Amino acid sequence: MLDAHPAPLVQVEDLKMYFPIYTGVLRTQTGNVKAVDGVSFQITAGQTLGLVGESGCGKSTVGRAMLRLYEPTAGRVLIDGEDVAKMAPEALRRKRPSMQMVFQDPQASLNPRMTLAGIVSEPMDEHTDWSREKKTERVYELMDQVGLNRRFVNRYPHEFSGGQRQRIGIARALALNPRFIVCDEPIAALDVSIQAQVVNLLEDLQEKLGLTYLFISHDLSMVRHLAQKVAVMYLGRIAELSPSRDLYARPLHPYAEALLSAVNEPDPVLAARRNRIILTGDVPSPANPPKGCNFCTRCPKVMDICRSVKPELAEVEPGRLVACHLYTTQADAGSAGATEAKERNQQGVSQ
Repeated sequence: MLDAHPAPLVQVEDLKMYFPIYTGVLRTQTGNVKAVDGVSFQITAGQTLGLVGESGCGKSTVGRAMLRLYEPTAGRVLIDGEDVAKMAPEALRRKRPSMQMVFQDPQASLNPRMTLAGIVSEPMDEHTDWSREKKTERVYELMDQVGLNRRFVNRYPHEFSGGQRQRIGIARALALNPRFIVCDEPIAALDVSIQAQVVNLLEDLQEKLGLTYLFISHDLSMVRHLAQKVAVMYLGRIAELSPSRDLYARPLHPYAEALLSAVNEPDPVLAARRNRIILTGDVPSPANPPKGCNFCTRCPKVMDICRSVKPELAEVEPGRLVACHLYTTQADAGSAGATEAKERNQQGVSQ
């Protein structure tokens, strides 16, 4: 019998990434920038989790900390059952082939002094003892997979367009047959006409190779197309984590609601009916976040408890997790009311 709930390939538990602040002549540490402050989620094998939010909320830092490109301050990152955050350097090196990254800027992430063949074969040079012929064969195979002409194998990055450069980055990430790939805004630096091609390529590769993605983006319409689940981040924390269809149909967290109200609607009739939510004020500094909910300074539905108590990410509907007192207080009130009703029923029976 098949397991209805397969074990997740990726589990992130209370991940924190703080960057120290040094001031004064003696460079004394006087605080921390809390770029990621207690993030938790899971990704099932073969699926895509979209991570969205405005610029500076900590999305890219989550991806880099998961792959140990940054050393996490705290938390666990389990990939295929192994805690990457606590691995020794040699064990981490052996783990690298199974987890890779596609970077945001294909121009900056490719070595301008290396040819396409050198860039794509570099992971093989580091992690395998393959012969030169086998590496060349693998490079050609990867070029076919990502839609690059084999005649381009000895060209340099500056000779390619932005979309082609990103395909080279994807080929490099696939070189060692990884199971998990972090896509850090892979379409943000590309022309709109090229973005759909790259996203379709990522989808095709996922289907053929059984890949698992963390897709980081601020393009909400593209995430809707690609991801099965979506996590909405705000100021280093997850505000809402829901199935993609449910989130876009009815966001629960006030920030997710405001964020999705800004997505362009192609239907003019639906666009005219839409209630655009304009948030006032600036995003607080991650070096000095609010005492309570991170969103309390801009939330249109703020309550007194929001300014003093930080809400935890909790399941408020089947499969939907929200960090908001609007739902936790309602749940507490509902459970209290149910307890009172039960007590009254018991008293009535005893009488």
